[in-house]
Amino acid sequence: MKFNEPIAVTEIAAFIGATLEGDEKLMATGINEIHKVEPGDISFVDFEKYYDACLRSAATIIIINKKVTCPPGKVLLITDDPFSAYVKLVKRFRPFQPATSPISDTAVIGEGTIIQPNVFIGNNVTIGTNCIIHPNVTIYDNSIIGNNVIIHAGSVIGADAFYFKKRANREVMYDKLESCGRVIIEDDVEIGASCTIDKGVSGDTIIGRGTKFDNMIHIGHGTVIGRNCLFAGQVGVGGKAHIEDNVILWGQVGVSKDLTIGKGAIVLAQSGVPSSLEGGKTYFGSPVEDARTKMKELSWIKRIPEIWQKLGGN
Repeated sequence: MKFNEPIAVTEIAAFIGATLEGDEKLMATGINEIHKVEPGDISFVDFEKYYDACLRSAATIIIINKKVTCPPGKVLLITDDPFSAYVKLVKRFRPFQPATSPISDTAVIGEGTIIQPNVFIGNNVTIGTNCIIHPNVTIYDNSIIGNNVIIHAGSVIGADAFYFKKRANREVMYDKLESCGRVIIEDDVEIGASCTIDKGVSGDTIIGRGTKFDNMIHIGHGTVIGRNCLFAGQVGVGGKAHIEDNVILWGQVGVSKDLTIGKGAIVLAQSGVPSSLEGGKTYFGSPVEDARTKMKELSWIKRIPEIWQKLGGN
């Protein structure tokens, strides 16, 4: 998320009650997660094993829970609870705006676009030309929909990320990381019925041009899906996955978070993808393997009783 205008790091430090280390003249231009940070961004880290990655990242301002050496050209904001400080910033700069009508006055809807009954369109949504938004679709604030997009009934675009921090010794154990990202759906995309596409925590969830979704598909926060992909029913994709162009995921494929599926890969139905896959191949199984190898393995497994009998088994 980018701020409307740069904010002095001294103001940020005072607001979250942090001790400032580094160049006090720097300005913050946005808030972002570590995997998407750009110069000027604020990020946070509260686990020591991730300190080095965060300090070496493009982030200019880092909220951290321990005093360490500040890299040149950066600012450290030291506080006991970086997670809560980050959430406080999100609530200030992207506060929740209650809806006052089914279609917000701030929404921009392009020429030739059809909005069917009972659609909700939130604040600052942009929808391009010649789209069809079918009944009971919900489009949350700040979402961007391209041209020639079809969204079928009951789909939800831009719900919050599923992102929580576990707190020990509390009755309510999980603290919510407030989402300030967006969903961007590019031109010529079709979204089936009852799909859910979550916004990024602070960056964007992106569905690439020409991609087509069947019904009941879930896309997690911050995922980037390439062009001309095809997803069959009940596919689920975890947060921050990167799925390159021309990928096909058949029905009930489950994709874990933080991985890449390469261009042109095909994953057959009911497969599980726990780690990155090379493009241009067909995969099957859980966990997935090359489909031909997996089919041969299954064929041999079916022959185990026969082989056992030939070996004199009971």
